[in-house]
Amino acid sequence: MVFETVLFAIAAYMAGAIPFGKIIARFVAQIDITKRGSGNIGATNVARELGTKWGIITLLLDMLKGFVPVMLFSYLFSQAEPWNETALAGIGICALLGHMFPSFLRFRGGKGVATALGVYFAFSPLSCLCSLVLFIIIVMIWNYISLASILAVAAMPLFLMLFGKPQPLIIGSLIMALLICYKHKVNIQDLIRGEERRWKDRKGKDIGN
Repeated sequence: MVFETVLFAIAAYMAGAIPFGKIIARFVAQIDITKRGSGNIGATNVARELGTKWGIITLLLDMLKGFVPVMLFSYLFSQAEPWNETALAGIGICALLGHMFPSFLRFRGGKGVATALGVYFAFSPLSCLCSLVLFIIIVMIWNYISLASILAVAAMPLFLMLFGKPQPLIIGSLIMALLICYKHKVNIQDLIRGEERRWKDRKGKDIGN
């Protein structure tokens, strides 16, 4: 079981490291997305540079990078309780690390919100839905994608606790939330200074994925 888990963790990292935003930008507009806008490979920057449709496609593909490895492992090794829960959390974290620090791009990746969303959905669809609702409410009220992203991922461990999910998944989601907050450190500083760009300012820096 340990050997299989290690292989899955490596595969999850490699899947997470696939730079879908960069691939789509190159295919659709023959541009290097890392040299346009914010330089981020996530869905927010793709949407700003290529349009909402391609941003949504990037978002969904980045979500799948987190969702598929976790669900596939869960399906194949569903009888391995309680080790399965700890392994699921680790595999989800590996997928997120792949997106954030992809070997294909010299370890300079996205901020991980979409990939984490896919992992969260695999952990608990209902908890993930609650985080999405919170995200939408915050964006509607304050119009900051960064603030909404940070608070939504920070709330995910609480939602998992509320719905009685296993402790390893709660701890795993907390680790992912801390990683995402780290990747948003510049945005957090800008929010504190009152300098963060709002979502409707399409020329602002990337603040989401």
